[in-house]
Amino acid sequence: MKPINIVLYCPEIPQNTGNISRTCAVTGAALHIIKPIGFEISDRTLKRAGLDYWDKLSVTYYESLADFYEKNPDAEIYYFSSKGHKNYCDVAYPRPVFLMFGPETRGLPEELLREHLDRCVRIPMLPTLRCLNLSNAVAVAVYEVLRSGGFADMEISGAL
Repeated sequence: MKPINIVLYCPEIPQNTGNISRTCAVTGAALHIIKPIGFEISDRTLKRAGLDYWDKLSVTYYESLADFYEKNPDAEIYYFSSKGHKNYCDVAYPRPVFLMFGPETRGLPEELLREHLDRCVRIPMLPTLRCLNLSNAVAVAVYEVLRSGGFADMEISGAL
């Protein structure tokens, strides 16, 4: 199992999933996608966003949320939501960790968030705006987990 696992619950926009797949590939994170998906995985916009990385990516598909929980019974999951009360930077993320994100137009279901209030986290933003773009939110979350772990196994210096 990978140290960082990104879980997309019912993603709707192929470009976001493509960008997220690229983030997962370059950070070594695994991608978990829970159906239904709002597009075809073969969609050219999805592949264009992450085409040269798709073969370097660990992707697992699930038929439903219940299927995901059944196949990952011991997963330590943090639920990212604009409705969360805990700052995502105030968490000591375990390894392995699962970071779950909801669909672009509605986020994770409130019932699911209520069931896991102690694991609901929020990325701070201005109060007058709804939320970050999904692929940006995933990148922020992944890099916080990496930063908190000292960027283990990451190349942290360029060639200049």
